[in-house]
Order: sequence, then C-alpha cells, then structure tokens
Amino acid sequence: MAASVASGFRSARRLVYLYFRCLGQQMKAILAYEADFVVLLFSAALVQITGVFFIWTIFQRIPSINGWTFWQVVMMYALIFVTEGVGSLFFEGTWQLSNLVYTGKFDQMLVRPVSPIVQVLACAVGFNGLGNLVTGFVLIGISMANVPVPWTLGRLLMLAILIVSAATIRVAINLGSAATAFWISAPWSMIPMFVHQLGEFAKYPITIYSLAVQAMIVIAIPFAFVSFFPTAWVFGVDAWSLPGLLTPLVAIYTMLMAVTIFRVGLRRYESSGH
Repeated sequence: MAASVASGFRSARRLVYLYFRCLGQQMKAILAYEADFVVLLFSAALVQITGVFFIWTIFQRIPSINGWTFWQVVMMYALIFVTEGVGSLFFEGTWQLSNLVYTGKFDQMLVRPVSPIVQVLACAVGFNGLGNLVTGFVLIGISMANVPVPWTLGRLLMLAILIVSAATIRVAINLGSAATAFWISAPWSMIPMFVHQLGEFAKYPITIYSLAVQAMIVIAIPFAFVSFFPTAWVFGVDAWSLPGLLTPLVAIYTMLMAVTIFRVGLRRYESSGH
C-alpha cells in the first residue's frame, strides 16, 4: 500500500515537473517579443476595467440587483477575471486542441512519454491572462474592503480554497468543451467558444435569470460555482451561501468529467494519416 502511494506521488510530481517545463518553453518564446507582451497585459486589464465601469454606471441608477449590492457584483466579476486569467496564462493550450487534432499535430503528443492532457494544457500561454489575474485580485481586495464582513484566518483560508476551486472548474470546463474536437473535424470548433460565452451569465447574480438559465449554469455547466456561490458564501448571503461550500467538490467532479470526456475522445481519435 505504501509503495503504491509513493509511486503515485512520484508520478504526479513528474507530471507537474514536465508540465512546468513545457509551459516554461512557451513563455520564453512569447517573452522574446516584449512589446506584444506589454500590449496583451494592458489590453486585458483595460477590457476588464471597462466592464466594471459598466456595472458602476448601472448601480448609479438602481441601489441593488435583486438584493445584491455593487461590491458583491464586483466580487462576482473579479472571480470571473481571476479564473479566466488562470485558464489563459497557464492552460491556454485547451484552445489549441481543435487545431492540433485537425492538422494532425496531435500525433506528436501521442508518441511522447508524457500524458497528452498535460501536453495540451501546457502547449500555449496567453499572457493576457496576467492582466486578468492582476485586475481580478485587485478588485477582490477592494470588494472585501467595502463590504462589512468579519474576516478571520479561517475565512481567508476558505476564500483561497474557493478561488482555487473556481479556477479548477473553469479550466475543467475549457478542457471538456475543447475535447469535443475529437468528434468534430474542423480547424476551429465553435463549441468551446459557445461554452465560454455562457460564462458571461456568471458575472451577475443568477437570481435575475429564468429557471432554465439557472439550471444550465448551476447543473449542466456549473459556472455559478465559479463566481455566484463563492461570493454568496464570502459575504454571508444566507439563502445562497451553503452551496458555496460545495465548490471544491464541484471542482473535483468537473475535472473528472473533463478528463473522462478527453479520454473517451482520445480512444476514437484517428491520426492525420487516416
């Protein structure tokens, strides 16, 4: 038993090591063009700040949205920024899977002694994600400072767990939707983009949507656990805070489903020679 656990730990450590080695090579290639890096960084931050300004404009006319205050909605926005930033900066490769499969470049990954999932996740870097991360964490800090919540060490630790879980859910959704490329023969599949756009619903309280939309972003594609439920728990909104504690479990479930979809698609994959 101890031997199997030690072996599993070594395998996991090796995968993490190889992932960061692959990611590092991609980062070196992009950083060779410093001007592009700076433009991506500031353009991403500008887009997110514009979105917050839009929300601020709305709240100048109404005091709350279904009982949710301005800073609570900003927290939801910020969590979307942070999770998008993690997905872009560290796991941009999911967006390349469709093209890799269509062109046959995915074959190269199959002959290497490294998990294809790890290679896909690390095969690209989106430095615009850094702008999203910085903007998102700044907004989280400002939101926390403007809402009267009794912060304790345990509450801060739980917030960190919720943010990591939310990012995991976001990456899992990206990976699962990208894996549809194994069934759709096209250079760029629209399914990942369609699923990504559903995340726009999670920028606002789900209580403003119909039951059909709520079911979609809570059960079918759990974007609500990326922003809405964690925000409800952080700010103690009693009616919705309890599901926020389920976010880590939803993250594990979503990632398992994404890996399963990827592996099922991989079994039916036919190389470019066929």
